[in-house]
Parts: sequence; structure tokens; C-alpha cells
Amino acid sequence: MTRILGIDPGSRKTGYGIIDVERGKARYVASGVIRIPEGPLPERLKLIFDAVCQIAQQYQPAQMAIENVFMSKSAGSALKLGQARGAAIVAGTNSGLEVAEYEARKVKQAVVGNGGADKLQVQHMVKTLLSLPAAPQEDAADALAVALCHMHTEQTLAFTAGDGGARSRFRRGRLSM
Repeated sequence: MTRILGIDPGSRKTGYGIIDVERGKARYVASGVIRIPEGPLPERLKLIFDAVCQIAQQYQPAQMAIENVFMSKSAGSALKLGQARGAAIVAGTNSGLEVAEYEARKVKQAVVGNGGADKLQVQHMVKTLLSLPAAPQEDAADALAVALCHMHTEQTLAFTAGDGGARSRFRRGRLSM
């Protein structure tokens, strides 16, 4: 079994989601939103760092996946988002986690099947894929989607790298049997 911590970073709200993966199936463990109060940015970054460290200590994941920075409304917003990501990444690496990064479009593609999916579609698919009784909060759903994307990516890489995997049967763009 592998436990994955997914992070949807933000300087005001950072979502987290934890799944267990066993025999190719994902099982929901926990999720939530780290709400960061108003204040100087360095203090908010410390709160993100401390919270991610605490989550990692409490749930003991083996891996962490985080969403990459996307273009924002302003350069200042993008910079703050990047700093929030940095605080979460350092917390993950300090906790001994392998950290993987995914673009938002790839996360949506992996979970919804459409890289341009909206937040409601992501929430619905996370609820469905993890058999949850209700859709998680928006930021928590995004974090769970990041964890699910990581699970799918790792499974695909393991399959293609394995002996007799699909990659070894492809020659010049054709599948040979």
C-alpha cells in the first residue's frame, strides 16, 4: 500500500487530500483546507509549512504530489502562489516525502478526462472515484485530484517500465504482439 498526500497550494487557502493506493485502487483517507489568516506573507508561509509538516507527521504518507503554478490574474498573485508552493514543497521534503509536481491541465485530464474541466466537474469526479458520500470542499477536491493524478501517473510509469509492458511491444508506432 502507498499513501499519497496531494496539495492544492494557495497563499490564503491550501487544500490537502490523502489517499491510500492498494492493488491499483484508491481509497480516501482524509482531506481538508488549511485556512491562512490575513497577515504578512512570511507568517502565512510559515503557517503553510507547519500545517503540511503536521499533516505529514499525522498521516505518514510516502509520497506528495503538488499542483504547479499556473498563470494568474497578476504577477503578484502568481508570485505569492509560487511561494506558497515552495513552503509546502519544503515541508514535504523535510518530512522525507518524494515530491512530484503536476500541471493543472494534467490533473484535470487524469481525473475528469478533460484538461479544461471546471471546479464542479473535478469535485464530482473526485466524489465518484473515491466513493464519497458528498463532494469535498473545492480546494480539498483539487488536492485529492492531484493525489489521484499522481497515482495514475505512477501506475502508467510502472506498467510501461515493467518487463513485457506496452513500451517493449511498440515498434515504429505499431503495437506488435
